[in-house]
Amino acid sequence: MNAKETLELISKQWCNLDDLMKLSNLGINNAFKLKKKIKTLCEEKGYLLPKGLLPMCEVVAYLKINIDYLKEMSNN
Repeated sequence: MNAKETLELISKQWCNLDDLMKLSNLGINNAFKLKKKIKTLCEEKGYLLPKGLLPMCEVVAYLKINIDYLKEMSNN
């Protein structure tokens, strides 16, 4: 996945399991474990989450995705 595709993906409000698999480059089992971990962290912060979805901003923060770098790379 290139920088432009990643930016398009993280521009969504919610992240599902397929999105998380693409962003983290994990298989379905490990992505599911990661999803549970992020879901727990979000619920501790007081989020009320729709079934099967995570806030994309929390996923980006957890995965430490550098948005400025992606923007720079997509412009080149």
